[in-house]
Amino acid sequence: MNFSPQKIEDLSPTGDNANGESLTVEEALANLESADLGLRFYAAWWLGRFRICEVAAVTALIKALEDEADRTPEGGYPLRRNAARALGKLGDRQAVSPLIGCLDCSDFYVREAAAQSLEMLGDPVCIPALIKLLVVGLQGEHLISKQPDFSQPYEALLEALGTLRATEFTPLLKPFLEHPMELVQYAAARAMYQLTHEPVYGERLVQALAGDKLQLRRAVLADLGAIGYLPAADAIAQTLAENSLKLISLKGLLEHQVNHITPSTFSKGAIKVINLMDSLL
Repeated sequence: MNFSPQKIEDLSPTGDNANGESLTVEEALANLESADLGLRFYAAWWLGRFRICEVAAVTALIKALEDEADRTPEGGYPLRRNAARALGKLGDRQAVSPLIGCLDCSDFYVREAAAQSLEMLGDPVCIPALIKLLVVGLQGEHLISKQPDFSQPYEALLEALGTLRATEFTPLLKPFLEHPMELVQYAAARAMYQLTHEPVYGERLVQALAGDKLQLRRAVLADLGAIGYLPAADAIAQTLAENSLKLISLKGLLEHQVNHITPSTFSKGAIKVINLMDSLL
């Protein structure tokens, strides 16, 4: 079992859930070559949303990573963003090298989407490229600025490096525990726990569940589910947030427990999590 909470919304560009019948694969691939930028944008989203893991889909999306036609007034690349997100969901590692190339894109959101998808694809070959962006915010092993820094998608970079087990670079991740943006701090705690398994980082996330902002509590629920930090189970169940999100987080804890036991047995921790989930239903 594999739990990887996604912060990328599986919603259509119009904000409505697609029913999966609005396009065929052939139509989506054709639309990616259309002169209509809206059709191209939607097609890239659709291929990722419905996990169209065909060679032709992967090839077309990789090509879309170099699109120059779909530009925002600020210089962003909307089609590239959707293509990068979709490629992570399709799970084909031939996208790894093109996504690494996207980390040099001038569009912040393309870089963010590329980092998230590289995390999903799980190939450690991308670690040096992710570190290259991360150290933009560092001078040695210290943060350059105590002011909010939006120059790089630090949250996505940290989460990817934690998932990819970039243990040799742990000293470069630790300073981000003091980043002025709370979401970056939480991503750093999540990654540090994955790299060191030291409870202090899991406990930092547990403490954040008592924060005032619902948006931040939601993010921490996802982080705790991703790292499977079992001591957080009670705190997760009691968090002031939607039961659906608490269940997803607890599911992450449960899957980490199941992955470390034989199929015919359940640990006390797993049974506890199951009972907590049952109480939320």
